[in-house]
Amino acid sequence: MDYSQFLNMHDEISLIAVIVILFLADLFLCGERKSDTASKIMSLLPTGLLLLQTICIASTLLCPCGNDTIEAFGGMYYNTPMMSLVKVVLNIGTIVVFLMANNWMKRPENQIKEGEFYLLTLSTLLGMYYMISSGHFLMFFIGLELASIPMTALIAYTKNNQESAEAAAKYILTALFSSGLLLYGISLIYGTCGTMYFDVLADKFDTGNILQLVALVLFISGIGFKISLVPFHLWTADTYQGAPTTVTGYLSVISKGAAAFVLFTVLVKVFQPMVEQWNTIMLWIIIFSITIANIFAVRQNNIKRFMAFSAISQAGYLVLGVMGGTPQGMTSLVYYLFVYMVANLGVFLIINVTEQNSGKVNISDYNGFYQSNPKLSFIMTLCLFSLAGIPPFAGFFSKFFIFMAAFNAGFPVLVFIALVNTVISLYYYLLIVKAMYIIKNDEPVATFKSDSYSRIGIVICTLGVVLGGIISCIYGFIDTFSYGL
Repeated sequence: MDYSQFLNMHDEISLIAVIVILFLADLFLCGERKSDTASKIMSLLPTGLLLLQTICIASTLLCPCGNDTIEAFGGMYYNTPMMSLVKVVLNIGTIVVFLMANNWMKRPENQIKEGEFYLLTLSTLLGMYYMISSGHFLMFFIGLELASIPMTALIAYTKNNQESAEAAAKYILTALFSSGLLLYGISLIYGTCGTMYFDVLADKFDTGNILQLVALVLFISGIGFKISLVPFHLWTADTYQGAPTTVTGYLSVISKGAAAFVLFTVLVKVFQPMVEQWNTIMLWIIIFSITIANIFAVRQNNIKRFMAFSAISQAGYLVLGVMGGTPQGMTSLVYYLFVYMVANLGVFLIINVTEQNSGKVNISDYNGFYQSNPKLSFIMTLCLFSLAGIPPFAGFFSKFFIFMAAFNAGFPVLVFIALVNTVISLYYYLLIVKAMYIIKNDEPVATFKSDSYSRIGIVICTLGVVLGGIISCIYGFIDTFSYGL
């Protein structure tokens, strides 16, 4: 065996190095008698190391030699510039989550072990790396489970919260069921084709083979759970409500984005001969996801459940880029993922800061929020406007590009239905804005200041929301890598 092939997995190796360093730091610095210096080191070390690793990956994209496709282990692993770019986007989101989590972990009543939280989070991120760069269904499934199992521990991380344990139980049970469906689909693929390599499977598919059609349906069902697409979304609201707000923010963006990208690549590379079939399946899934989520979002009072149905709807918009499997669709999907990430995490940063300082988690608790916290209200409004697709914020341009990609792929009716649902989503996003600015509250949330780490995360998200649409080179930069998956 040529062990030098591991060097081709430089993205994964660098993340593993970060995990090992954090493990050693947690082992030697975070004992029962942890000093103030050790606490400060553990606060800065994970974010700093992940930022350094992100810069290293991003720098390879700017080098001429970084535009090559890398393969290892006979094609089980492969990496393209677009895949590295998606990893950079996921890393940025994880850094924001770490900044969000800092104050929450330091509260003694939460009984949080910082090192374990960072290690579990980065383990899920490593699993997503493997999913993105998999060229074989076995490696894809290993990455999927590596991303899912530590996530269950993160959801149940607040030991003294019964809702958190219940949310984790619902997540793991539905995850097991979806993994079973996915494995059964993979077994049908292997049984009918005799291989699980992505590059070979497209030539072995027969559009008239009923077992392969069942395998397609099972694959979409399994991955649809990770993206929270209807009808695989029933776990989402309860899990988002019960999980710690920091984990909910991570779950709503990072895992969803990785799964959506993998759905695109597998459908294009493996199921390309069945493009008409999966276009039809995805069309109805998208329509139901956007419509049903919008209807249920209007009825929510708990703001985390509200964001859960918002995430289901946004997932429907996100996978619009899958329709047709075009390079334009891939570019639009990655751009939408980036814009959605900064806007959604911006909202969760405000929710987390508010919850940590006041314990308020309902939309009605935000009545008159502008009177006591005008800056946070303004930033939350910007992020909500971006999620709703209001110009000139980045969310408007992300929706425009994703609609244009689906329209050019030959789905004008689907785009029209998505546009109609955008108007509905505008209504329920404005309900929060109305609560903050118009509805008065006899006992409004007290005035408070966010911690320094959260402020950094808020600045990052605000810049992304405001500048993400104005700076046109972002979409153009992503488009330069759409030539290959």
